[in-house]
Amino acid sequence: MKHTPLMKLLAVGTVTALTLSSAFAQVTKEATTTTTTAGGTGVSASTSASTSMLDGTGTITTYSPGTDYIQMRTEASTAPTKYYYSKSTTVVDPTGAAVDMALLRPDMPVKYSYVKEGDRMVISKITVQKPLAEIKKTTTTTTTTP
Repeated sequence: MKHTPLMKLLAVGTVTALTLSSAFAQVTKEATTTTTTAGGTGVSASTSASTSMLDGTGTITTYSPGTDYIQMRTEASTAPTKYYYSKSTTVVDPTGAAVDMALLRPDMPVKYSYVKEGDRMVISKITVQKPLAEIKKTTTTTTTTP
């Protein structure tokens, strides 16, 4: 088979399309709950809820330890957006090492994964863009001797 410029162009286009489609893919999780009424009437109700895991990239604009939210300016918008976090939210550096949430600060670039729950966006994972060694707090103690 001859490798003509058209064949090469089609191959590059196919690889690009696959790469972009996987980069923008969303994971959908389905949860189904079935309940049966008491009294043995045999009547049951079933509800189904669907959530989508979404990814984002941005810069932290507001974070105070002890609050339940963090505000970020995303690449798509200059206005800060409020995201909520919970005790199950994990924070890691690019190598995957755990980072204490108290080390987060404004103007820190991050990647994050979140789920929309009603009108709230709840973050499940935050990946800071700097290695842990650069994030850790450094404390300096000055001792004066008479």
